[in-house]
Amino acid sequence: GKWHMGVNCKSRRDHCHHPLNHGFDYFYGMPFTLLNECQGTDDPELAKSLQDTYWLYTQMIICGVLTLLIGKLTNLFSLKWKIIVCLAICGLLYFISWFSSYGFTKYWNCILMRNHDITEQPMNVEKTTSNMLKEAVSFIERSKHRPFLLLVSLLHVHTPLITTKKFLGRSRHGLYGDNVEEMDWMVGKLLDVIDKEGLKNTTFIYFASDHGGSLEAHRGNAQLGGCNGIYKGGKGMGGWEGGIRVPGVVRWPGVLPAGTVINEPTSLMDIFPTVVHLAGGAVPQDRVIDGRTLLPLLQGTVQHSEHEFMFHYCGVFLHAARWHQKDSGTVWKAHYATPVFQPEASGACFGRGICPCFGDGVTYHDPPLLFDLSQDPSEANPLSADTEPLFNTVTRRIGEAVEEHRKTLTPVPQQLSPYNNIWKPWLQPCCGTFPFCWCEEENNKA
Repeated sequence: GKWHMGVNCKSRRDHCHHPLNHGFDYFYGMPFTLLNECQGTDDPELAKSLQDTYWLYTQMIICGVLTLLIGKLTNLFSLKWKIIVCLAICGLLYFISWFSSYGFTKYWNCILMRNHDITEQPMNVEKTTSNMLKEAVSFIERSKHRPFLLLVSLLHVHTPLITTKKFLGRSRHGLYGDNVEEMDWMVGKLLDVIDKEGLKNTTFIYFASDHGGSLEAHRGNAQLGGCNGIYKGGKGMGGWEGGIRVPGVVRWPGVLPAGTVINEPTSLMDIFPTVVHLAGGAVPQDRVIDGRTLLPLLQGTVQHSEHEFMFHYCGVFLHAARWHQKDSGTVWKAHYATPVFQPEASGACFGRGICPCFGDGVTYHDPPLLFDLSQDPSEANPLSADTEPLFNTVTRRIGEAVEEHRKTLTPVPQQLSPYNNIWKPWLQPCCGTFPFCWCEEENNKA
């Protein structure tokens, strides 16, 4: 499925970020993310922002070159021709980038790979669902006689909500509902294979989402990103519950009791130590591991999550932290920064398309905004020293936990820095002779 961690570091074929270079033995899916361009819709995502940036720089450089050229020819100032030529070449490169972004985003970003080989460039979105499902089923069937780990990162329910004709119009909740129903059908098919192969009682299955619904995803009046219910905020917001509170569903017949509902804070980072626990291994002891094994909580041998404090980031910026008081069951959350909604009462950043993590698009809070999530899960009523006797004690304790947490962090290069997000031709995966990159796996065999 969707890897979204990139592929290469220094050359087109070094595969440094590829799944096979990070512990996986087999990979089939998208190395990048799903964009509107993949479906060829009229509302591009990546290309639109790139087009605006490239065209702005092109215009600026053209103005600069013309100014220098006029100054040179009229002897207003002395300047070497080499400088003007180099600047003109830069302008030409930006112009080419602007021009190519109109049509090549689909070819450059919407690709499917099997291991290190590109199978489709651009991918055939009408067949992607069936291809993903066939690959997952095939993996289960050929791995059934030994322990295996299968990570299925579905392209559903991510915009542009690629849905096959069989499921279009099935839901009362529009295209998003159709996409959810198709995802449900895909998960059911995988569970059917697990059951058919006699693996039902020996397979631990964990189903979850990586974030809440994307509130800014709209087409006209249609909401394309889902609904977060009573919870404030959504995808891309590092602190509000609507962006980070997601359901988790676990199945392991014969080991875990059915029908149990656990209202304890856990994290997707818990998957790693849980899998290590299931495999009979031990997590590394030479570093801080943020996750905790879920097995004791799921089996009922403990009543509370091992997470006392949890820290919620937007990019590299800490936006919020929560404190789960195990003795009282109270869950406090302190917000140190919150996005500025556009419009103000909308609960989303419609004006920007996505909420920023820092700068003028963020409000910083000192003292922090404090909520009692056990009483106010929708974060509607911030507490203060006047309304909550424990305000100073709680904010001080959470602040101490934040400082302890920060001591365990190691600086790393920023993944979302401008340089890391500029398209680099020398790193572009290509199944042909660059820049002529297109191919289709024969008959879409899986």
